[in-house]
Parts: sequence; C-alpha cells; structure tokens
Amino acid sequence: MADRYDIVLAGGGLANGLIAWRLRTHRPELRILLLEQDGRLGGNHTWSFHDADLDAAQHDWLAPLVSARWPRYDVRFPDLARAVDGGYASIASCDFARVVGTALGPALRTHAHIEALTPTSVQLAGGETLHARAVIDGRGMRPGGGLALGYQAFLGQELLLAEPHGLSAPVLMDADVEQQGGYRFVYLLPFGPDRVLVEDTHYIDTPHRDAYRLRANIAGYAQARGWRIADVLREEQGALPIVLAGDFDAFWAERQGQPCAGLRAGLFHPTTGYSLPHAVRLAERIAASPETDAPALFALIHAEAHEQWRRQRFFRLLNRMLFLAGGADERWRVMQRFYRLPAPLIARFYAGRLRLPDKLRLLSGKPPVPVVPALAAALRFNPRDIWKAE
Repeated sequence: MADRYDIVLAGGGLANGLIAWRLRTHRPELRILLLEQDGRLGGNHTWSFHDADLDAAQHDWLAPLVSARWPRYDVRFPDLARAVDGGYASIASCDFARVVGTALGPALRTHAHIEALTPTSVQLAGGETLHARAVIDGRGMRPGGGLALGYQAFLGQELLLAEPHGLSAPVLMDADVEQQGGYRFVYLLPFGPDRVLVEDTHYIDTPHRDAYRLRANIAGYAQARGWRIADVLREEQGALPIVLAGDFDAFWAERQGQPCAGLRAGLFHPTTGYSLPHAVRLAERIAASPETDAPALFALIHAEAHEQWRRQRFFRLLNRMLFLAGGADERWRVMQRFYRLPAPLIARFYAGRLRLPDKLRLLSGKPPVPVVPALAAALRFNPRDIWKAE
C-alpha cells in the first residue's frame, strides 16, 4: 500500500507543533499531518525562554508566536532581591494555536484520539489507521526506567486584578515564601497593567501537589501583595521533569525505534524543565534533513538527544546536590547563592552552555548545603540509588 503521508506527528504540543510549522514553511512538498486530541493544538500552557537561549535567526522565525517580551527579570529570596538584565519572552498557547494552526490548515486534525502507533502508522479511535513514512510521537513525558527524576510541580492562574499590579518585569522566582516541604517559589508574568500569571511552583520528589493547596497559595500570595482578584481568566497545571541521573541507553531502548520529540525524547533543560530551545533546534534539524523516513528520523533525534545528554552531565550533578543534600525546606539556599553570580553566567546556565570556568565558579566558595551530603549526592549517579536513604 502506498504511503498516504510523509510524516504524521502524534500530539499537538510545543515540539510537534514547531516541527509541523517548520516543515510546512520550509518543506511544503512533504505530505504532513499533525494529530491533536483536543479541540486546538498547544493545550493550555505558557512557554518561556531567555534571549540567550536562541540565536538571531531562531528569534526571527519564532517571533510571530511571542505573546510578550521583557528586557529584564527579577528574583527574590529571603536575603536577596535582584534585577537581572537579559531579555525574557513568553508564548501563550492561544497564540501558538492561532499562528501554527492557521499555517497548517488541513494538515492539522483536532479531536484525533490515538489508540496505538508504530514508527510508520497511527491507529485512531474508531478504527481508522493512518500510514506514513515516519510517525513522530510528541505526546509528552513517558514514564519508565532509565531516568531518576525530581519534579517541578506547578499550578498557575492568570488573574485579572481590580487595580494595577505595579510589576515592571517578570519575577522568575519569588522564593521569599513558606517552603512547604520542597523548594517553593512564585513565578509572575505581567501580561498587562492589571493582568498577571501567578504560578505557585515546587521542586519536589514526586510529580503531585494538591491543587487546592496551590490555589490557596496563589490567593494568599495575591492578598499579601495587596492585589484584589477580579477574575481568574484561566488556570494551568503541570509537572516538569528534573533529571538527577540516568541510563541514556536504557531510556532510548524503551523507544524501540519510534521517532519522538519534546519531553518524550528527553529534550529539555535538566534543571529548569524548559523545552522550547530544544524544540526549536529539533524542528530545524528535521526540516533540514534530506531523509525523512522513520529510521532516519529516529537516528537524527537519537543523535540530538545523545549530544544534549553529554552536555548536561554537570547539570545533573547540580540537580542531585539540590535535591539530595540538606533538607527539602533549605533548597532555596542553593538558588539564592546561584543568583548572586554574574548575569552572563546565569544566562549561559539557562542556555545550557556553561564553560569550564563557569562550572568551577558554581562549585567554589562556601557551599549552601552541608559538605558531606553534597559530596554523597554528587557521587550518587546510578538512577537506582538516587532515592535510597543515607
């Protein structure tokens, strides 16, 4: 039977959406189809990135998606308040759906519920089977072996306030709050004079946090700042993986030759969970590839993931020190110390491009956690040993 499509993308999240958009604009000769189970692609999310995460050409092609941009951001800790120079931008899923969905046109199918897939086929609910030269699975993180994870669990509410909030820039971390059994901070994105996304975020050992408690935290935070909530415009909730250690080969063996993207491919910043820069790079690589069959795309994505895994070794060590050295309520001290460092080093950290002097600077001086537990955490690199008691 002849192939009906060149590429089918299963799941309309960030990574697959960018791949489809890039293919549509740069490889219009390819027959592609993006499948999304909901009524629109992109779900209910806000994706953010730093200027230094992308090069100039990447900023240009991503620009139509950007919902808001700021020239700096703020952080707050019990013993530190700082404005950090460096551009920061956010993409709201509604803008993502509008721009990418319009560009894809009939190459986007919503309300498509996937029952099963292989590297070259997708079976939909109702019995329809789609065939392609390659299927890319972008349906989010897949639980399994190979990785030891902590989590960045969060709930965010976009609030309409009765009066202006007074923020002139995003607040990436306000950790001057009750910690509640993990590294907790509040993340603020001011989308208008009286409109702000307030996200209650916790770096914890499991992906679950009680939604009622997080909503109460947001209400309490707004009250403490003197903000009166006129309306809750929308709410988003999730848990981003934070990689402490892993077996790369075991993780990829579970994919069994299935091309995948985004979190499912392990393509995200191991400490922040940010995935947009990785998604941008992967979309460019796939669109530039002369071979787009399933084995070729699996090899391409595997190579990209392997290179990122190699580069991220130091970040995984830092994550183990954050999660495993010292008490959970003291994790904020690690981040407070980090934000005393020079702004260019901080930008390279977020971009995942630390230099050797940066790494030495991060590990030098008086550690914010006890030395012996920190060394023990650094040496515990087998994922099966991560959560064992001392």
